[in-house]
Amino acid sequence: MSRPDVVVTGLGATTPLGGDVASTWEAMLAGRSGVGPLTQEWAGQLPVRIAAQLAVEPTEKLDRVKLRRLDRSEAIALIAAHEAWADAGLADSPPDPERLAVSVGSGIGGAQTLLAQDDILEASGPRRVSPHTVPMLMPNGPAAWVGLELGAQAGVHSVASACATGAEAIALGLDMIRSGRADVVLAGGTEAVVHPLPIAGFASMRAMSTRNDDPERASRPWDKGRDGFVLGEGSGAVVLERADHAAARGARVYARLAGAALTSDGYDIVQPHPEGRGVIRAINMAIADAGIDRSDIVHVNAHATSTPVGDIAEIVALRSALGTHPVLTATKSMTGHLLGAAGALESIATILAIRDGVIPPTINLDDPDDALDLDVVAHKARHMDVPAALNNGFGFGGHNAVLVFARV
Repeated sequence: MSRPDVVVTGLGATTPLGGDVASTWEAMLAGRSGVGPLTQEWAGQLPVRIAAQLAVEPTEKLDRVKLRRLDRSEAIALIAAHEAWADAGLADSPPDPERLAVSVGSGIGGAQTLLAQDDILEASGPRRVSPHTVPMLMPNGPAAWVGLELGAQAGVHSVASACATGAEAIALGLDMIRSGRADVVLAGGTEAVVHPLPIAGFASMRAMSTRNDDPERASRPWDKGRDGFVLGEGSGAVVLERADHAAARGARVYARLAGAALTSDGYDIVQPHPEGRGVIRAINMAIADAGIDRSDIVHVNAHATSTPVGDIAEIVALRSALGTHPVLTATKSMTGHLLGAAGALESIATILAIRDGVIPPTINLDDPDDALDLDVVAHKARHMDVPAALNNGFGFGGHNAVLVFARV
């Protein structure tokens, strides 16, 4: 049986680099860092006092009364979703709600609400706890709010697969359209956990950079001096659409979501498989699903978080699955690690690289690891023809998500 082509018709984001897609993309191409010091009073006691915080606060985009009912992760999911929706031209002419679905995930969910309301409970008792607490902290909250505001009735889904969440949510959107469940899917990821407890927990694992005196240079994928990831916050959303549905309404198309694959390592709760076996399978399966030749994959937006083990495990897998021809970049060097939103934002960067024929740089790659034997766009953006590209997303628990985007 033939299956429909799926295309991307809308993009939305709010990130440490900008309050929308255009400003984020401009900053990426310029090689700017969104990492800075944490100036909050609570940060003074932490071993890690840097993060990639939002460039534009949600209060500049949403009404303050509405914000009181939303966790920060929900608020920024709505901001990204509304931009993508308008960008796709659907705000004024929405699709049949019974053919519209949502797939928006978060790796951690409403942690800020949970912790803040627990403080209120301990200090002032149960009567002072907000009646909005549960809808604000529940993991499906971002997807639910997006679905409610768009009127989606073909299903609202919330993926939670750690740092693979954003990419897996997009893969689920692809499956929903291919299966005939929906014509349009708003898909993406969101995360907002710049808070002392998550930071302390990651720091105790020695997973985070401690370059507190040099925040803009702290996230340095594949560099010999890398010492862990930098926590970021943000949200990314894409509108996926059946190609003939998009054509019928004259929609502008960014790229085709040609294929996707999900695998699991079955190896360790936090460490990647040292030989990248699950990643290799995911890449091979995604390319087969896309029905293209692996030689067409000329670019990879790598997961590359700036951890000593994870960065090289991915290189091993890429070399095995694709050879040495693809050109790599690691946009986390600029945005930090957005956890559950990373795969969505990096999908947007991959899509725009195809559209514009330019690959954003990996900054801070001053002394490449000896094991890095693939071509990386370092320091400055590189113009080149990109017919097809991969976006990789991996998460604690051994989750592997690989997406293949291609020029229409």
